[in-house]
Amino acid sequence: MRERGYARIADYAAIGDGRTAALVARDGSIDWLCLPDFDSPSVFAAILDADRGGAFRLHPVEPFEADRRYVEGSNVLETTFRTASGALRVQDAMTLIPPGRLAPMREVVRKVACLDGACEVEWAVEPRFGFGRDDGRVAVRDGRVAFTHSKIRLTLSVWGADAASSGRARLTAGESLLFSLASAYHQPALLPGQRDTEERLEHTIRFWREWSARATYDGPWRDAVLRSALALKQLCFAPSGAIVAAPSSSLPERIGGSRNWDYRFSWLRDASYTLEALLNLGYADEADAFFWWFMHASRRTQPRMAALYRIDGGDGPRERELDLAGYKGSRPVRVGNAAQTQLQLDVYGSVFNSIWLHARRHGRLGAQTGRSTAKVADHVAECWDRPDSGIWEVRSEPKHYVHSKAMCWAALDRACRLADADLLPDRAHRWRSAADAVRDWVETHGWDDELGAYVRAPGAGEVDASILTLPLVDYGGNDERMLSTVNAVRSRLAAGPLLYRYVGEDGVPGEEGAFTTCSFWLVDALARLGRVDEAATLMDDLVPLANDVGLFAEELDPSTGEHLGNFPQGLVHLALINAAFSIQHAGAEA
Repeated sequence: MRERGYARIADYAAIGDGRTAALVARDGSIDWLCLPDFDSPSVFAAILDADRGGAFRLHPVEPFEADRRYVEGSNVLETTFRTASGALRVQDAMTLIPPGRLAPMREVVRKVACLDGACEVEWAVEPRFGFGRDDGRVAVRDGRVAFTHSKIRLTLSVWGADAASSGRARLTAGESLLFSLASAYHQPALLPGQRDTEERLEHTIRFWREWSARATYDGPWRDAVLRSALALKQLCFAPSGAIVAAPSSSLPERIGGSRNWDYRFSWLRDASYTLEALLNLGYADEADAFFWWFMHASRRTQPRMAALYRIDGGDGPRERELDLAGYKGSRPVRVGNAAQTQLQLDVYGSVFNSIWLHARRHGRLGAQTGRSTAKVADHVAECWDRPDSGIWEVRSEPKHYVHSKAMCWAALDRACRLADADLLPDRAHRWRSAADAVRDWVETHGWDDELGAYVRAPGAGEVDASILTLPLVDYGGNDERMLSTVNAVRSRLAAGPLLYRYVGEDGVPGEEGAFTTCSFWLVDALARLGRVDEAATLMDDLVPLANDVGLFAEELDPSTGEHLGNFPQGLVHLALINAAFSIQHAGAEA
């Protein structure tokens, strides 16, 4: 099941608690967990270094086959191991705190039950703190195992067997084991009791089921949409409302390659897709929390907006490389992300479309927010004609990316709509003039007669899948040109139902997989452009490409179906949700 000690990326599932998330392999090993938060250093990182990263392994001693699923309507993972002598079921969760109860700051609970026959199970808890740098100190006290390093304390409790960092236990039908790995940070560890731990696990299942039951979508691909909603909720950082792009770092876009990035931050380019998905699903509280998070996070840098921010609203940390082996030898291993320093003009279109969605629902913004938003619109009117690094955060010289210009048009168009609704100070005449100039530029310089398409950048002679997002923001161009561009993108970037982002130079050596989000953007664009049956057929082809528990990594290898890149990727699941709604809406209008 493993190659050189590494599970396939598709063999992972995520469990989370609204603060951080763990990745659990099909063979029962937790190979990734950062504490106390998504963007903290790891305590388990075997996914990035099988020898030195650290893991929490739990599986039968005998050879086994494993099937798994999420408990219906939840983010609690259930894995069934079958051996020659019996069967075990393991429930894995990061627990949530019932109202009015004390609980550990973070807690991984693993409940093992023997279903039939007899099975011997073994476990090993081997944290390696600070991205694999330090073993920490280990001690057994009061029947618990304590792992400590700097400000972090992990306490392992075991019920049904002797407490030890590693061990074995034989279970017969009806017998069970319960593990709690509880963490504390800057405070004394709260030692969990067995009954309280079981109650937290039950509460966690109830919470997720009640949350997912509120989703309003009842159309085609409902199971995939709900799983995507649950995946997205798991990426929310509850204390601030931020949503991370993915809970992982440096999972490669090509095995053995160097395209390995840290995605444990929140990108403003995702704002519009996020609000649209959450509002369509009926999750207004999460939409409002994310909206006000990015409005406050960006306020320090306005009128300029950075591409990404930390989940607490701070600037993203500088990018650095770690001395880890990398997933299947994929190096370098990076934490932090240098994209924070880039100029990415497309973020303004996403942010302003989000502001418009929020204001249209609430009918207000507030005077201070209106004034600051108007200053950002003024900034877009001044800077739209600069070269930038684009939505794909290329590391080559900045260019005049057509997608970036079109998103500046979207920003200025939404600013005008907001001013017309008396929600911004009225400088709409200036913004309309700039929006018209942007559209003229896109139609003149962004269109290639020979390709019959909007191109990546003037003179490049290349198409770019990001152009598929123009219908998603109601770009006021020419529908015939857009339909022709869709055809050109499919003919030049498609590999079966999948799409590559682009094929040109980007300043990073090596190749990558197909970018899964782009395929769902294509579905969305087809639906909005009236090709609904074609969109539905493509959707039918794409949804089954998720892994066995319904999750998508950032990319897929078209030749093998192998998942690549960080996992699970929020933007893919956002695109899936929005594509399903667009097909449903277009079908209702037909």
